[in-house]
Amino acid sequence: MLIQIATIGKLKEKYLVQGIAEYAKRLGPYVKLQLTEVPDEKAPETMSPAEEAQVRDREGERLLAQIKPDAHVIALALDGELWSSEDLAVQLDKLATYGKSHVAFVIGGSTGLSPAVLRRAQQKLSFGRMTLPHQLMRLVLIEQVYRAVKINRGEPYHK
Repeated sequence: MLIQIATIGKLKEKYLVQGIAEYAKRLGPYVKLQLTEVPDEKAPETMSPAEEAQVRDREGERLLAQIKPDAHVIALALDGELWSSEDLAVQLDKLATYGKSHVAFVIGGSTGLSPAVLRRAQQKLSFGRMTLPHQLMRLVLIEQVYRAVKINRGEPYHK
């Protein structure tokens, strides 16, 4: 199975880069992992709603250009479904069982995901009502994907 994590912006914080690299290494024996970063839109600190929409749309176009047509897209969104780790494991297992060998998780930038990305997504996933920085969300997501893979294999999760 190919797991793609498509995100906005380059990861800069060393501790996040190291954490993601560790989970990517752990996932190596189980899945093919593709980490896709697209440039964020340069924008002023404060924007009007129309400017925020333009930023989301431009970033959304970049994200969509990196996702293959056959991918099953799961967008991370505040209004998405709340899944437990076990629920994520079940979802990934179902996708693999029914021939969806490419799953793309999409994380938006600081202004969120564009309507076009949300329309492309077959599912929306929320990690709770709290807003997390999109760069930290990458680490949380990859850890949960690793946990789901271990659950599906019936293997213990080493903390």
